[in-house]
Amino acid sequence: METALLIISILLIIIVLLQSGKAESAAQIFSGGSSDLFTKRKERGSELFISRLTLCLGLAFFIISLVASFIE
Repeated sequence: METALLIISILLIIIVLLQSGKAESAAQIFSGGSSDLFTKRKERGSELFISRLTLCLGLAFFIISLVASFIE
């Protein structure tokens, strides 16, 4: 169980770092620039794959952590 958690956590860190910065324009909110942060943006291609992979890895991490806590 611990090995699976370690592998999933490393993959999760790598995938999150690969995602495009959705909060790139967050600094513009404070500086008074035009805010595109909360507009709907369609994810396509590799962005959609990375987003779904992040969701799956996060759910797997959560479920394995929950199961491991009940076993021990």
